Amino acid sequence: MHAHFERHAYHRHSHDAYSFGVTESGVQAFNCRGGAHASVSGTVLAFNPDDPHDGHAGAEPGFTYRIVHIGPELVREVLADAAEGRAGLPLFADPLVEDPRLARALLGLHSALWRGSPRLAVDEALRGAVVAVTGRGAVGRPEVAPVSDPDAARVAARVEAVLRERFTEDVGAGELAAAAGRSRFAVYRAFRAVRGMAPSEYQRQLRLRRARDLIAAGAPLSEASARSGFADQSHLTRWFGRCYGITPGAFRSADRALSALADGHGQGDHDPPRGGGGVRDR
Repeated sequence: MHAHFERHAYHRHSHDAYSFGVTESGVQAFNCRGGAHASVSGTVLAFNPDDPHDGHAGAEPGFTYRIVHIGPELVREVLADAAEGRAGLPLFADPLVEDPRLARALLGLHSALWRGSPRLAVDEALRGAVVAVTGRGAVGRPEVAPVSDPDAARVAARVEAVLRERFTEDVGAGELAAAAGRSRFAVYRAFRAVRGMAPSEYQRQLRLRRARDLIAAGAPLSEASARSGFADQSHLTRWFGRCYGITPGAFRSADRALSALADGHGQGDHDPPRGGGGVRDR
């Protein structure tokens, strides 16, 4: 949930799930576990299941916050996956945690859920946020299974092979874990260590390269987005701009202008600045 409140006050209640939130602006005041608390911008909120609490604005402008609710069994599954073994449920002794990196992880999870990101990106955000929040705010740090350098290279190679073959599909983290023979969390850490990016980022990179090639070949933008694995043209446009600093339409216009210039000078077919001839490593 993403909301702004000025006069609304939550009555005392609880949830049957873990609740992790971030106050984005203003002051959020609440009572929990017999004490009064105030969450300001950047503060992380962590409620255990069945933690009674209320909530209201602690200052005149109100407050804005984001919060996600994650069931206990999913939290247990994520922590067991990270440990590659069994894991108990975490307990948060303090409902407030001051940690900018943790806040960014939770905001990233909320954004992935809110925007309807691919399964792989949502799974990575979920596991990263749960491990981060339990490691920073819970009583007892969660165990994380080690990944040796040789094993990391092997895991990354297997994951890369799957992604290169199926990058247009909505591949899940479980499928990558099965292919690599390790847990989802181990796959994420190994791939990031070897490739310098998360599996979901690598998948998006492959999709962008395919879209770039299709656009340069004359495909309509809607067709290029669909054939490269993006949910729609707006998703392609957003990520194309973020990664290349130019919109797909502007890239198409520039590519056509360069092709016309090359043809006018008798240079034959122009090879535009793209990764044509299939997906490459750069």
